[in-house]
Amino acid sequence: MAFNIAEELKKLPARPGVYLMYNAKDEIIYVGKAVSLKNRVRQYFQSSKNKGLKIAQMVPQITCFEYIVTDSELEALVLECNLIKEYRPKYNTMLKDDKSYPFIRVTVQEKFPRVLFARQIKKDKSKYFGPYTSVRAIKKTIDLVKKLYCLRNCSKKLFMDQGEKRPCLYYHIHQCKAPCQGWITSEDYRQQVDDMMDFLNGNFQEVIKGLTVKMEHASEELRFEEACEYRDLIDSVRRLGEHQKISISSGEDWDVVALALNKEDGVVQVFFIRDGKMIGRDHFYLRVAIGEERSGVVLSFLKQFYAGTPFIPRELMISDDIEDQEVLEAWLSRKRGQKVHIKVPKKGSKGKLMKLAAHNAQIILYHDKERLKREEKRSIDAVKEIGRWLSIEPPERIEAYDISTISNFQSVGSMVVYEKGKPKRTDYRKFRIKFVEGLNDYASMEEVLSRRFRRGIDAERGFEKLPNLIMIDGGRGQVNAALKVLNKMRLKIPICGMVKDDHHRTRGIYFDNCEIPLDKNGEGFHLITRIQHETHRFAIEYHRLLRSKGQVHSVLDDIQGIGISRRKELLQHYQTLDEIRNASLEELRELPSMNARTARSVYNYFHKSENYEGKSASEDML
Repeated sequence: MAFNIAEELKKLPARPGVYLMYNAKDEIIYVGKAVSLKNRVRQYFQSSKNKGLKIAQMVPQITCFEYIVTDSELEALVLECNLIKEYRPKYNTMLKDDKSYPFIRVTVQEKFPRVLFARQIKKDKSKYFGPYTSVRAIKKTIDLVKKLYCLRNCSKKLFMDQGEKRPCLYYHIHQCKAPCQGWITSEDYRQQVDDMMDFLNGNFQEVIKGLTVKMEHASEELRFEEACEYRDLIDSVRRLGEHQKISISSGEDWDVVALALNKEDGVVQVFFIRDGKMIGRDHFYLRVAIGEERSGVVLSFLKQFYAGTPFIPRELMISDDIEDQEVLEAWLSRKRGQKVHIKVPKKGSKGKLMKLAAHNAQIILYHDKERLKREEKRSIDAVKEIGRWLSIEPPERIEAYDISTISNFQSVGSMVVYEKGKPKRTDYRKFRIKFVEGLNDYASMEEVLSRRFRRGIDAERGFEKLPNLIMIDGGRGQVNAALKVLNKMRLKIPICGMVKDDHHRTRGIYFDNCEIPLDKNGEGFHLITRIQHETHRFAIEYHRLLRSKGQVHSVLDDIQGIGISRRKELLQHYQTLDEIRNASLEELRELPSMNARTARSVYNYFHKSENYEGKSASEDML
């Protein structure tokens, strides 16, 4: 039955929820939330001269809508964020890139804490510092504090392993006090950890003073190598301190969010202020719907960005007033676990900082706009050129395939996707060849394409969108294998092969039973070369991963019920396979993770001659 918009509008409930707008292709083009679904959705279809340009363009495309009722506006906000991230609708303002930020994690809940690199904040009672905008900088900082405060690197359970083995190399190079041997008390170690956290909070001067005293003392006693080490540490601390460009007297955690907007392009600049110091900044490109107001763009950014970042500061300073501020504050407060305030500073030190962030956003938008346009034009020109060579419409979606087989090891297939001349990595797929034995690239290609397009015909998620052009890494044989599959499935999609020369470089494309030479100076040739390299790289990486897994194989993996944890426990307890072989059934059952059934499987495996025949006593770890 046809969707009757007028009738469906009458059925809308006057309750909070989320609504989804669909076009004629059954694509979600807009996701929104409402305090009252009945009032909000009806507004789109009422005649009014005050509709914005975005709404005026979107409404004629709506063929149907659906809605999800929630218990509160806050729940609707959370659901809206999730749906926008999932479907990336055309008329929602979208972040063009998803970023995650690293943190420094201090495991204060442990008796002898460690300093670790972390990608997300977990509720594990650890202390987190950050977020930082540079992975390289955070790793350098971790290395520095370990040297300064002699904190352990290992993951040993010290209360179990203490004193069992000799101290590691870090003790001998004076970068650890060997808590594994009990040579430092937990109180003294904890004092070092507290000093280290004070350092991470920005107290650099005390550290520099202490290192300077040690350097001078070592120099006076003619221990020049040690003095040089202290000198290098002082330089590292000073360089780290130089990154603290801005200092705010209040000593609080803020994010400063400023928008620069130009028609369909937008840039948001974010300054990260932690404990009163700016620890970093980053910018984000936005795809903005035509006619979108600044307040709506800022609101969309806040919802998408803070839905994905694990750290929520106490205050958000934003460049524009927004709607639903109270609901957004409530949502952020729930994520943080404490009250979060959103403000629009106009004067004072906060106002100056906002102007600085806005100025930076404007500079980035101005300088990158021309570069992005040039890149987009090159991509469009390349796709058009490929279309001309093949006498087809410029292919919006290109899928490329390759088969990788080395030394008769497991064959794999790769599928990479380019849309509008740019890689769409979320649509990349890997295939492990299941039904072809031995080296047979043609049969392997048939299997990969059969599995891919069978899933596409069944509209399986991730495969439902079919390509406008298929590219195969190879010549006539590979193309004919692909055509065989498409003919069997009655699919009409152009297929071409990417042909290489004797030096393994792109030479031309094989299409319609002939090889088409390429203009090596054209954008189309460069795009085909990139696609061919990317397809090959993706296949090789997957193949390398499978080979590495296949080489790390233990005899214990062949025993039913033995996984990674039990295998590790057996090898730690018995050291060699012969010791496991000589263990009695009762001894095996005494291991903490071993139940009666699994112990019986291990015992039976090593006491059946056909299983253990030929296994050498020297075979210890594998």
